[in-house]
Amino acid sequence: MSAPEPSRPAPSIGDLPTTTGSTTPVITRSEATWRGDRSFDAGPAGRTHLIDGSAKRAPGPVETLLNAIATCSSLDVIDIIAKRRTPVEQLSVKITAHRRPDYPRRIMRLEMEFVIQGAEIEAEHAERAIHLSFERYCSVAGSLGPDIVVETRLTLNGVSREPMRQHVWKPTSA
Repeated sequence: MSAPEPSRPAPSIGDLPTTTGSTTPVITRSEATWRGDRSFDAGPAGRTHLIDGSAKRAPGPVETLLNAIATCSSLDVIDIIAKRRTPVEQLSVKITAHRRPDYPRRIMRLEMEFVIQGAEIEAEHAERAIHLSFERYCSVAGSLGPDIVVETRLTLNGVSREPMRQHVWKPTSA
C-alpha cells in the first residue's frame, strides 16, 4: 500500500487562486418581471432594480450589461490591488460599447477607462490587475463572445496611460 500523495495547492497568481478546485457548476438565478410599457423589475427576490427597455427612467438592458462588466472587473481590480497592500481610495469606470447597426445590435467593441485614485498604487500593478480581471477572473467579461474587442485605459491619480487591448478569458478546448 502506497502512502497518500501530498495535496498540492491550487495554482495562483499572487494570493488569488486561478481555480476553485471544484468541478461543480455554480448556479446563479435571477428573475425579470414585466411592469408594463418597457419596464422590468430584475434581480433575485428582495434585491431587484428597474431596467427600462426605453432607457429613459433607468438603464436599459445593454446599459445594464455594461454596468455588470464595469462592476465585475472593478471588484477584481480592487481585490488584486488590495493584495499588494496598496488600497484603492476611489475607482470609477467609464465604458463605451460599439454595437452593430443592424439587428441583433450586439456589442462588437468595448472601450473602458479605469479611473483610480490611490497614493501607493503603481501604474504597472494597476494595469496588471485590469489585465488579470479580463484574462482570468471577471465572470461577466468571460461570458462575452470571444470576438468582442476590449480596450482599456488606466488613469491613475490623474495621469492617463496608453490604451491596452485585453484578451478576454475563453475556454480551452478539451
